[in-house]
Amino acid sequence: MRIGLFGGSFNPIHNAHIALASTICEQANLDEVWFMVSPHNPLKQANGLLGENERYEMVKMALDALPYSGNENVCLKASDYEFHLERPSFTWKTLEALGKDFPQHEFCLVIGGDNWVAFPRWAHNEEILAKHQIYVYPREESDFDETTLPENVHLIHTPKINITSTMLREMIGKGEDISAYVPQQVARIISEKGHYRK
Repeated sequence: MRIGLFGGSFNPIHNAHIALASTICEQANLDEVWFMVSPHNPLKQANGLLGENERYEMVKMALDALPYSGNENVCLKASDYEFHLERPSFTWKTLEALGKDFPQHEFCLVIGGDNWVAFPRWAHNEEILAKHQIYVYPREESDFDETTLPENVHLIHTPKINITSTMLREMIGKGEDISAYVPQQVARIISEKGHYRK
């Protein structure tokens, strides 16, 4: 199986995450996309980061509720795999561990254009590039020359959906309704548990 690894904080997961993963799964001809919930991104500040189990719970609820009628090729799954690895969490370590635990699968990376711009700062980036296919989706805040991409790095032309987790956390802090931007199950659990309230 060809598995796309869509890593992130998902703080919280929202409709754009799901739309992107579904589109990339189809365009890149992947069998599955795993939402790899990160315990803590070494390149991001931990301030304002909801607990990993709470974030994973929201991702799992959102994906488990998705209808798959009409397209059996799209299969999105929540993963807490990185929770059980040595910390801090680095992509090269995750890929190394996955290769040992699931040698029957081919793992590809799914990253935003902002992460591709920052890719030279990633630990063991040359090793990752040599061993794995990378699928990059455009982000408003990133700009790079598509013609300079290495052979195994592919730009996926996905629709730009103007939703960010930061925007949603700010809305929640102001008491605004986010139900139009997140799955119903996520909106409900955020409301019930008071996540992101200041």
